Amino acid sequence: MSVLIFIDQAEGHVKKSSYEALSYGSQLAKQLGVAAEGLVLGTVVNEDLTSLGKYGVAKIHQVANEALNTVDSQVYAKAIADAANASGATVVVFSHNTTGKAVAARVAARLKAGLVAGAIALPDTSNGFVVKKSVFSGKAFANVAINSAIKVISLNPNSFHVVAGEGSATVSPLNIDVAASKVKVTATNKVSGEVSLTEADIVVSGGRGLKGPENWGILLDLAKELGAATACSRPVGDAHWRPHHEHVGQTGVQIAPNLYIAIGISGAIQHLAGVNRSKVMVVINKDPEAPFFKAADYGIVGDAFEVVPKLTEEIRKMKANS
Repeated sequence: MSVLIFIDQAEGHVKKSSYEALSYGSQLAKQLGVAAEGLVLGTVVNEDLTSLGKYGVAKIHQVANEALNTVDSQVYAKAIADAANASGATVVVFSHNTTGKAVAARVAARLKAGLVAGAIALPDTSNGFVVKKSVFSGKAFANVAINSAIKVISLNPNSFHVVAGEGSATVSPLNIDVAASKVKVTATNKVSGEVSLTEADIVVSGGRGLKGPENWGILLDLAKELGAATACSRPVGDAHWRPHHEHVGQTGVQIAPNLYIAIGISGAIQHLAGVNRSKVMVVINKDPEAPFFKAADYGIVGDAFEVVPKLTEEIRKMKANS
């Protein structure tokens, strides 16, 4: 028996969220007294997979088929379910990111397994197998019992501490049949030269309080000094002030950075639903009654056009003196 952890990768790089899933899965394996094993689909050429052993896995199965370098949820689901059966996995762990959301439920259906999507803590195994998850856009929690023989869990990003220690993993090729994709990719448009929103540790986001796209320079300067990704509220995306892929919120990209800085964003509930898993939220707004202040860890009541340049300058000075 084992806990099988799906290691998500893109363009040959293991995604940051996979380190958290590996730490979670390896701790769960210790709790259950079974082996922790990883699974990689596709070719990873830019990273030494054996080094992932420092996150607690002793063995990594790799299906090094180039057809798996592009995510097709149906093809991935079959491959992961077959790998779980081949390795004797009783628990399969995903990150609750774009790939996990698309694939985990399909895998659970193939394995006739119970699924908890968006887990935020290790299961309570003192009386059964109960997993805590967030519900209602993070405003409440639910404890869900899984009674099936095989269990599938997807872990909310930034909800479990990454533990890196010593050790290396053995990488073993896994021979399974890879189904032909029914999806034909006709074109790929990539965003280059930017920090990925979903992988970023720091995100600087702007709203209508910046008054127009011509004023976005102050936000970009701050993001550059912090090494942060940039984001925006839905009205900004709808008005085409910023690219649509930067829209964060319930109907946009849902993120969980360590630091989220909201500039000129009132904090509507739909926006909060997409960013409330951030570890620390800082709000800069001249309206002291802005709803965002109730959710923020830190707030600055002031004009963004005065506050942000000063903040950027202070960060620049700190970096120069460090």
